[in-house]
Amino acid sequence: MKVKRPVGKPKVKLEEKLPINWRVIILDNMGEGASLQEIKAMMGLCNSTHERFLKENTEYAETIKKGIELSEAWWIRQGRVNLQNKVFSFVGWYMNMKNRFGWKDKTETDLTSDGKALEFKVISYKEAKHG
Repeated sequence: MKVKRPVGKPKVKLEEKLPINWRVIILDNMGEGASLQEIKAMMGLCNSTHERFLKENTEYAETIKKGIELSEAWWIRQGRVNLQNKVFSFVGWYMNMKNRFGWKDKTETDLTSDGKALEFKVISYKEAKHG
């Protein structure tokens, strides 16, 4: 009876791929506004390996979640502390926030019919009950 050999390279384990202090590297850099893409590049991770580590390693997934929160907080602070800075690019900052963190412009729902206001008729309880 033949034994099936695995196809392709064996999957690399998190401990083999990442440096010993990977948590500190992630949190320190993202705490200074680094993006997830920067972190993957620093760690030498391709997207598929990163995604696999997220699924297979709770500590890695939690560290990445915390890092994303730290990064967004850093970027929010940049906008806040630069409110009086006339040379700060608020448009660039805002576009970064929209693209990086999914910020969106407020949308409003128009409750009209073809641009015309809806008409409402006030009726009494008795009219509503008996039609």
